[in-house]
Amino acid sequence: MRERIASGFDPFVLPFLVGMAFVLLYCFFGALRVLWQLPREDRRRFLLSLFIPATAWKNVKDIFLNCLLHVKLWKRNPVLGYMHSSIAFGWFMLIVLGHLEVYLFVPSRLHLFYYPIFFNYFVAGADMSLQGAFLFFLMDLFLLVVLSGITLAIIKRIRSDIFGMRRTTRASLVDTVGMYALWSIFPLRLLAEGFTAGISGGSFLIKPLNWLLEVVFGTEFLQNGANMLPTWWAYSIALFVFMVVLPFSRYMHIPAEMMLIPMRNAGLRIRHPRRGFALMEVYSCPGCGVCIDACPMSVKKGNLKDCTVYLNRQIRRGNEKRIEEISDKCLLCGKCTEVCQVGVEGPALRIAQRSRKEYGLSPDYAAVDVGRLSAAVADSPEVLYFAGCMTQLTPSISRSVCSVLDKAGVKYRWMDRTEGLCCGRPMLQAGRFAQAKEMVRRNTAIIKSSGAKVLLLSCPICYKMFKEHYKLEGIEVVHHSVYFDRLRTTGKITLTKGDLCYAYHDPCELGRGCKVYDEPRNLVGTAAYIVEAGVSREASICCGGSLGSISLSFEAREAMTRNALDNLCKGHPDAIATACPLCLSTFSRYSEIPVRDIAEVVDASCQG
Repeated sequence: MRERIASGFDPFVLPFLVGMAFVLLYCFFGALRVLWQLPREDRRRFLLSLFIPATAWKNVKDIFLNCLLHVKLWKRNPVLGYMHSSIAFGWFMLIVLGHLEVYLFVPSRLHLFYYPIFFNYFVAGADMSLQGAFLFFLMDLFLLVVLSGITLAIIKRIRSDIFGMRRTTRASLVDTVGMYALWSIFPLRLLAEGFTAGISGGSFLIKPLNWLLEVVFGTEFLQNGANMLPTWWAYSIALFVFMVVLPFSRYMHIPAEMMLIPMRNAGLRIRHPRRGFALMEVYSCPGCGVCIDACPMSVKKGNLKDCTVYLNRQIRRGNEKRIEEISDKCLLCGKCTEVCQVGVEGPALRIAQRSRKEYGLSPDYAAVDVGRLSAAVADSPEVLYFAGCMTQLTPSISRSVCSVLDKAGVKYRWMDRTEGLCCGRPMLQAGRFAQAKEMVRRNTAIIKSSGAKVLLLSCPICYKMFKEHYKLEGIEVVHHSVYFDRLRTTGKITLTKGDLCYAYHDPCELGRGCKVYDEPRNLVGTAAYIVEAGVSREASICCGGSLGSISLSFEAREAMTRNALDNLCKGHPDAIATACPLCLSTFSRYSEIPVRDIAEVVDASCQG
């Protein structure tokens, strides 16, 4: 084994070197910029987390599993998972094996960035030993893996429906340039190594190509070193183009996600709409368009460009009008985050954008006598019941909740029976953080003064708000579906099975938001028969009535509700059960079969 080029250099490597230097410098200064934008407390937490062994190991594991293997996408769509991981992991292995070849055969060249990338041009005869032959086999294997992924990517761009995607993202100009550059890198590498395989060696992929080229062009043509150079120049230029456009295209998600993961593992969250951690989320969006089909708004064609992938694109462009339109329209159902392979927090990003706009909202606590209300509930009940605004508008739910509590012999107090209390979630969703914080402060004072051990909620919106934004040490926050299932399992209530068959609808905030899936089904399945919807649990379709949207039209909401109802009726149930007053109210407008809250289902079959 020997080097073909004594100097170890050829001008064709310059495009690659320039592109590599550019992207490394851009990412380095971009990382510094993001760190500088972080609040001092977050910056300190992030930097310290890098030196905590358990967190550092988790960072490495998550980067490997999510950035290279795309395990989340594999679980949801194996074909798409393979497509992404074959390109990412295959390319990674080609780089690793290239460095290993240099280390084993020409260790003096390890300091040269380009040597592992263009090894087959500079080194001849490396496959003559068993060691060299095995490495060439692995190189050919992973090149084939990458090429298979590229082939799938091309097919997906032409026919995304084959991959289970009804729609995919419309590529911008810079994304298109990056995409074609990426697609050309590996076929050009294959062709370049095919031209040199007669000198530098190869395996099952490169050598047959060399034989074919020899048949087409002749042995003498291939042995002329000058004839090899055009393909190596083309390969180097393709790498240059891809790396130069990478920071300005959706492919920026490759380095961005490798920084987002440690920041997320350090506990950082969005504090500013377009700086620091939020900026990392925006740039980590892979632009794959998986969120488009998942978004319940996409049932109306006019809403296709209001999904998270397009919000991130508009934030990068600084298009204020479109950012506002997209952020205001969103239902904040969280389904885009659930399906996103990176976990980009679409709802949180939208709420952050809303904080930049004045909506004319203000909490009205003027009529609420916090002191008097605190005194009214301060007799240490076992349970303090907070119905919430939407439950107040659907009194059948609160009546059933109280009926079940009475049958179970639970001592309780109703916190908001006569007062206009709000959990603060609507203010938070509108980006009014200070006002929401004040509402949290006042409600906390009332709850703690009661002496209750359990805060019971019948609205998932309130439940999520109390779970995530209140500090109620010593007080359990529980949704009525979970609490009633506990009463059932402890024998405090007994449910008699009826003849009806229900389809259970997972409310967005209770299911995706708080991961409560089994307890409601346990209750419905004990009180009646139960059948699953077409898609459910994490994939449940929003009812369309969410208070999260500020500007979504009534027509668009109706189409979404009917789409959700069609999904729920796939198994031909007699009725629909849900665990959210908003879902109950929304479905009841259009459903041809009865819709009941889970409290009503339990109360109807309950014996104390």
